[in-house]
Amino acid sequence: MTSDISIRREDGVVVVTPVGEMDAVTSPALAGVLDDLLSEEPPQSVVVDLAKVAFCDSRCIGVLVAAYRHARDLGVGLVVAEPQQQVNRLFVIAGIDQVIPIVASVAAAVETLRE
Repeated sequence: MTSDISIRREDGVVVVTPVGEMDAVTSPALAGVLDDLLSEEPPQSVVVDLAKVAFCDSRCIGVLVAAYRHARDLGVGLVVAEPQQQVNRLFVIAGIDQVIPIVASVAAAVETLRE
């Protein structure tokens, strides 16, 4: 189980894109990236693009919720974009969609955060 994480800026919004499986082994890397982004010089907005994440477990959910709360406390917008069907289903079952905004596409997420 592996995951790669890329970071890019799109119209002033930081887009974090993990690739692979986000589980107990790989989720700490995502936590580290998000913590670094929010701790140093926080951006105005962050999109976590999950289009290329095939699996997400409770550790990944914990990382996303913690990052969302941290971002909220800093006044930084954070949304999740494009989760695959299986991942989105887990978010709905766990009620994460009631806590963290989930947007259908990165483009829509960037537009939402810029408003």
